Amino acid sequence: MRTNLSLSRRQFFATSTAAAMVGLVGGIPIPSALAKAPLSNTQAPYFYRFKIGSIEATVVSDGPLSLGQPSATIKGTTKEEVSKLLTDNFLDTEKLILEQNALIINTGDKIVLFDTGMGTYQLLGPTTGRLLNNIVAAGIRPQDVDAICLTHAHFDHAGGIVGDDGKSLFPNATIYISEADYNFYTDESKLLVTDPPSLKRHAERALKNLKPLRDRVVFVKDGQEFLPGIQAIATPGHTVGHTVYMITSGKQKVAVTGDLIHHTVLVMERIQTEFFKPDWDSKQAAQTRLRMLEMFAANRIPLFGYHFPWPGLGHIVKTAEGFHYIPTAMDLSKVG
Repeated sequence: MRTNLSLSRRQFFATSTAAAMVGLVGGIPIPSALAKAPLSNTQAPYFYRFKIGSIEATVVSDGPLSLGQPSATIKGTTKEEVSKLLTDNFLDTEKLILEQNALIINTGDKIVLFDTGMGTYQLLGPTTGRLLNNIVAAGIRPQDVDAICLTHAHFDHAGGIVGDDGKSLFPNATIYISEADYNFYTDESKLLVTDPPSLKRHAERALKNLKPLRDRVVFVKDGQEFLPGIQAIATPGHTVGHTVYMITSGKQKVAVTGDLIHHTVLVMERIQTEFFKPDWDSKQAAQTRLRMLEMFAANRIPLFGYHFPWPGLGHIVKTAEGFHYIPTAMDLSKVG
């Protein structure tokens, strides 16, 4: 018996049109509408977990900061040199973007938060103020935070302690900070300072977030292990009392560097650059940075950077002109 496989021209076009409209996958018709979906325009919650010895560490984000033209914030180099460094590292030459990575550690006895973001203060754009939501998304309740360790009192690090209603967002937390930074930024005379203009803004936020909670503030001293496994290291320059915190558990260490290093390329690759306009003493900041990075590189100590690319964890190696940053790859298969 012979089967007629021929199709009329009209039948061919009718069949082709139907197939195009419906779509076929493995012989199963798939309506073309299923191939269309609205763009989400959202990201997943900003948190990431890893271990420091027996300590569980969680990075949460307060959202990125956009600081505009990179060369406008850099000292000690030219716009052309800045652009070349950024281009060589496949980074935007027109916008300087810094992350805000806050670290939370659970020692088994205490939950400790390092720096608190900007809160509701949106001087540097609408992408900030995400810290509390990301803490909750990470399964941590703000009321369970026992301690807040501030690297310094600038508004992007100490601006998320008190809400707009004047109440503490971390009601059970003791606040640790250097006495020099606390006294400097809660001095009401700073509100009258017009140069630099940022000083008044930092003082306004410190007076809101720190001074009302003075009875819960504890001052840390250079070299002091003020909580088990957490040591304060004085690193002045960016502010008068900037502090790095060294976390130790067993044989593992991580240095919480705050604003010792703002940018993993522009600062590290040319180590003597007097980097950032808000540095209180840019020459001292450069000297402090060099001293600390020499120590970190020599001892192969991992760094956690508040403004580093997410999630802010990596190592550095010494080069001929400075240091090179090597980010630690995220491992999403486990926490240990």
